[in-house]
Parts: sequence; structure tokens; C-alpha cells
Amino acid sequence: MGAELMCTVRIKGATTAGKATLETEILHFRGGDIRLAIRFKDIKTVVARSGMLNVASADGRASFAIGDAAAKWADKIRNPPSRLQKIGVKPGWTACAIGVDDREFLKELGSGCARLSIDRAITGCDAVFFGVTREAELSRLEKLKASLKPNGALWIIRPKGRPEISERATMAAVMAAGLVDVKVVGFSTTHTAEKFVIPVSARGALA
Repeated sequence: MGAELMCTVRIKGATTAGKATLETEILHFRGGDIRLAIRFKDIKTVVARSGMLNVASADGRASFAIGDAAAKWADKIRNPPSRLQKIGVKPGWTACAIGVDDREFLKELGSGCARLSIDRAITGCDAVFFGVTREAELSRLEKLKASLKPNGALWIIRPKGRPEISERATMAAVMAAGLVDVKVVGFSTTHTAEKFVIPVSARGALA
């Protein structure tokens, strides 16, 4: 969950009270009959002035009365975290990418960590990135888990809204492999990335 504030928003000449939420890629507002979901990439200008966050997008202008947070939110909108920052990639990481066909991501990852193995599982990984398109591929989770350091993370990258690989099937396979979910990030316009880790109580046996 991103930063949240109760505030008022002025849009199309009307002022409404509600809750504004700043996620990593979207500015949300809910209040009265108003529902906004403004993607950072669609924002043309953003200005913080006198406690107001003024946003202009293709859908018009909206002014959020959020006080001292206005400047901070404006900066986050102008400088959203990169994909690697959202995932938390560290320069000293050892990682492997299995079944990931996003070449740009592989290039980013290769330059962002110390060692990257592509399409070959290796041991001692800080992170394993597993691209899946069908439920049957989830049967590999147990073996891929063995590639992780005790505090490592297995990221499942799957297409959004595809019945071939549902969230329910993913969670069932993850639980069967002895992993727990801790984070979800927007990987791309077509894919989502979910982070799973070994429970702290089970890490001692792997150390």
C-alpha cells in the first residue's frame, strides 16, 4: 500500500472530501461520487504550491489539498522508482531468470546485479525471477526454491488477466512449495510480478 491521506480534491469546479493514495505508478482518490486513478505516465504537469498538489492529465485538472505532503508527492510523481528499484535489486546480488522473455528487463537486471544466470538455475541466489504463462509451469517452484539463499526471494512474473495462469492457481502452488507472498509490483503494462519468500521459521534448516 502506498501513502494515504484524507483530503479534499477540486475537479471540474467541484470540491469533494475523500482519501488520496499515492502508489508507485498511480495517484488514486476516492470520495463521494468521485473515483480517480491517474497514472503517472499520463500526467502532463504536476505542481506543489501552498499545500496543494495540482495535477494536469488528459482527463483534466485536479487539485489535492494535502498540506505539507504536496511537495513530496509531486517529487515522487516526477521521479517514479525504476523497475529494479521497485523490486529492490542490489548491486551485489546473484540472481537467475528462468523463462523470462522480457529482453529489456534482462538487460536491466544484468547491469544491476553482480551475477545473472539466464535460463539455468544456480544455487545461492538472492533472487530467482520465474516467468510463467501456464499453470503447469508452476510445478517447478519446489526446485527453484532450492536455488535461493534462506533470505532470498522468488519472483513470479505472469501475464495480467490470463485464465491460463490465474492468481488462485499461483497461490496454491506457492503454498504447496512452502513459500509466502510478501509483495506485488507492476512489472509492465502486460505483466505483474509477485514476490515470495521462505518463511522465517523455516530458514534455519536451510542456513
